[in-house]
Amino acid sequence: MSLRCTVILLTLSSIAAAQSYNTWRDYGGGPESSQYSSLSEIHRGNVTKLQVAWKFPTGDHSRYFFNPVVADGVMYVLARGNSIIALDAATGKELWAHAPEPGTTVITNRGINYWASKDGKERRLLYCSNHALRALDARTGKPITDFGDGGKVDLKLGLDRDPATIRLVQSTTPGKVFEDLLILGSATNQGYGSAPGDIRAFDVRTGKLVWSFHTVPRPGEFGYDTWPKDAYQRVGGANVWGEFSVDSKRGVLYAPTASAKYNFYGADRSGANLFSDCLLALDARTGKRLWHYQFVHHDIWDYDGATAPKLLTVNHSGKSLDIVAMVSKQGFVWVFERDTGKPVWPMEERKVPKSDMPGEETWPTQPFPTKPPPFARQSFTADDLSPFLSPEERAKFRDQILSARNEGMYTPPGQRNTVQMPGNNGGANWGGAAIDPTKGFLYVVNKELPAMLKLERDPEQDKLLAASAGERFYSGFGFMIASSGLSPIKPPWTTLTAFDLNQGTIQWQIPLGEVPELAAKGIKNTGTHYPKVGPIVTAGGLIFTGTRDMKVRALDAGTGNVLWEHELDAAMEGIPAMYEVKGKQYIVFCASAQVGITPATQVRINGAYVAFALP
Repeated sequence: MSLRCTVILLTLSSIAAAQSYNTWRDYGGGPESSQYSSLSEIHRGNVTKLQVAWKFPTGDHSRYFFNPVVADGVMYVLARGNSIIALDAATGKELWAHAPEPGTTVITNRGINYWASKDGKERRLLYCSNHALRALDARTGKPITDFGDGGKVDLKLGLDRDPATIRLVQSTTPGKVFEDLLILGSATNQGYGSAPGDIRAFDVRTGKLVWSFHTVPRPGEFGYDTWPKDAYQRVGGANVWGEFSVDSKRGVLYAPTASAKYNFYGADRSGANLFSDCLLALDARTGKRLWHYQFVHHDIWDYDGATAPKLLTVNHSGKSLDIVAMVSKQGFVWVFERDTGKPVWPMEERKVPKSDMPGEETWPTQPFPTKPPPFARQSFTADDLSPFLSPEERAKFRDQILSARNEGMYTPPGQRNTVQMPGNNGGANWGGAAIDPTKGFLYVVNKELPAMLKLERDPEQDKLLAASAGERFYSGFGFMIASSGLSPIKPPWTTLTAFDLNQGTIQWQIPLGEVPELAAKGIKNTGTHYPKVGPIVTAGGLIFTGTRDMKVRALDAGTGNVLWEHELDAAMEGIPAMYEVKGKQYIVFCASAQVGITPATQVRINGAYVAFALP
């Protein structure tokens, strides 16, 4: 190794060390959503000695994929009918429980936000249920009644729409705490007349709205001219339903936005549609836009951003460079200079097919990164059909593919079947990426799932929204799933890819997980089916993750080789958490997902949070 390379590696390691990464007080591990832990008691040399330290049953047969938060030796989880429960993080003993509000139908079920005052005297848990933001005392679990209006903030207010017309606004993903602010996205409905996807910051003590950023711009705001006149009054979406990241040192929020609504037909929203499908860099204190990059112009494929942007420092052209990397449903890795938004490697605007739908004006080009290479397959032909299909299903899918419009990833949906690969539920999704900030490496979980899109007249929407517009509203789409419950594309159906973002190259790619029904027949290396998997990378040179095959694993971060695995009583989804108590390192998984591929093979689950540690 040359002296120059040695100096660079030491610089990257020192930067990472300065940022700690040794706690798990936030969803995804910390403000940066790095899914990285600097704890190293557990490492390649001793990981095979891991054993169960404790289990805490979820207490029902519900499906959970909650990322636990750990602060001051206390772990906060979701269990027992969506109750928020505090556990002793070293033993799993229950400390207190807060039952959900009466009539709760939706709750922040992927994680929770923790905030503490600088002197530590105030500690709060912030979460959303039934479209209201709420706060609990983290020590007791009791509601804080002077927060907002009688203990809650109505999230349907303040959007410049009649609250009675807003169906959905609360995301099931938590926001991000920055200083004394909680920054929230939203989960607008998928159809016409959706709520606007404003990004909003609330005071953690009072619940007062501090700032809003309009992702569908108002008159006079940047991007207003990328929509039809006054689109903000009726068009919604462009929301952050997934994950944020915060650069606490810079005070910058990085926000990946979703598509505008309706997802698959945009005749009522001609234009590029800023700030849908963007990576936004906002001043976290004020909400002011610093820069943006749009991944999809005028999205009609539902290729929204779901995975947290990852903040790293890399060696680029011999210099240390702070970057933000974003992975997407299309299978791309987009890499930018963190301060300016300048692409680290060139992006190319390439011509894409035109729509044949009445009234639809697709954007003539879409951006393609030149580096790093894609981590997903981006086409699906009859030659790619799975060998595990029955003869009847193979013939059916072959006929569908050969008769469909199939001109590449950005083939516009129409009234004729259209192949979409990756499908809009494929590629990278929430929780699906982690980094090693000491090396400039990125690890991505990818779902290989094609879709078949087809639009049909939607007379109800014509009547409800624009009777005078005639035949302008369409809806409909479909995933390609075999009767066996498996994807019709040949495996692997799930992959884990390691990128070196210093060079913009792939280091390795492996199938991740198995399908138990196939593994029992000796068929392996297929990857698991339909993952919602969150990996964790550690300073011990490990990647921890769990999959739908009921197994949790530790992989060698340098090679992808499996070093340790343990079978649980239920399947695992979501992000595990790594933490220490009194110098002892633990990793905890939420094993509470459905087992079995089809309804006929699925069984009732007995979920649990399972913590592992060395003897």
